[in-house]
Amino acid sequence: MNWLPLVAEEQLTEVSLLSHKSEIKAVILFKHSTRCSTSSMVLDRLERFWKLSEKEAPAYFLDMIKHRNVSDKIAQLYGISHESPQILLIKNGKCIYSASHSNISAPDIEAVLNS
Repeated sequence: MNWLPLVAEEQLTEVSLLSHKSEIKAVILFKHSTRCSTSSMVLDRLERFWKLSEKEAPAYFLDMIKHRNVSDKIAQLYGISHESPQILLIKNGKCIYSASHSNISAPDIEAVLNS
């Protein structure tokens, strides 16, 4: 995966605008805790099994230890309770899918994106 760093709340406007483009299946937001072994395991599995290009589904990576304020803003904008690790799919400015911890899997995310 080619991660785009998510480091500022202002980028969430960019995410929303990007999610409205017809050629984009969805924008991916991955919230990662550098202090959590489960988060590291999930990140490794995502990167090993991911098949879609960044043109189909741009993927943003949030280090939530460094940027907790951005994680809090995501929860507020999309009405999804904060968890870590957590993945959200944003399409047309709305969260169409979210998963956390061991429920995060590349094949499941790709199935949602391809449906």
